[in-house]
Amino acid sequence: MAVTKYTIKRTGKISHNSANQPSTIKSCYEWVGELMAAVIAVVLVFTFLLRVVTVSGLSMYPNYHDGDRLVISSSYGGALEQGDVVVLVNVLPEPIIKRVIATENQEVDIDFDTGTVYIDGEALDETQFGLQNGITQDTATSLEKTQFPVTVPPGHIFVLGDNRPVSEDSRYVDVGMVDVKNVLGKAEFRLFPFDRFGLVE
Repeated sequence: MAVTKYTIKRTGKISHNSANQPSTIKSCYEWVGELMAAVIAVVLVFTFLLRVVTVSGLSMYPNYHDGDRLVISSSYGGALEQGDVVVLVNVLPEPIIKRVIATENQEVDIDFDTGTVYIDGEALDETQFGLQNGITQDTATSLEKTQFPVTVPPGHIFVLGDNRPVSEDSRYVDVGMVDVKNVLGKAEFRLFPFDRFGLVE
């Protein structure tokens, strides 16, 4: 019958733990370092590239409600397009959220009788924004109104709120043509409420 011999080294666990201790400490430091790098990266992203903002008011209803929380990006390449939803600062006393309707060198006209917005002579199809056509009616307000037709200057945008009856936007001189330098960011994602969580339209 074959007999198998087992040899037990007396160094045992103490020797084993001593040998692995530096490796374990090194792994711990590496893990902490990676965690700190990830936290710093997240902080930098949310400080310089992404921000979370809360919608205040009803000027963008029905697409955006009071209290909605949105992630906006300031790294959109500086090129804004018709339909983009942007947060603007230094236009009115408080930041405002509006939709880009026209960009530089485009001509904007509004037929308040039919509620139709015209861009470069073409009627704007607002159903692409989840809205009805013919919603831009004249409103009873003491605000000084923009004279139409108007051409958007270079480096500026023309904006409207989705809820036209209550929105203070480029139809009024107080807002007018907005310098793109006043764009804090472009809406990218809705965080809250959770039942509408996801990419924005």
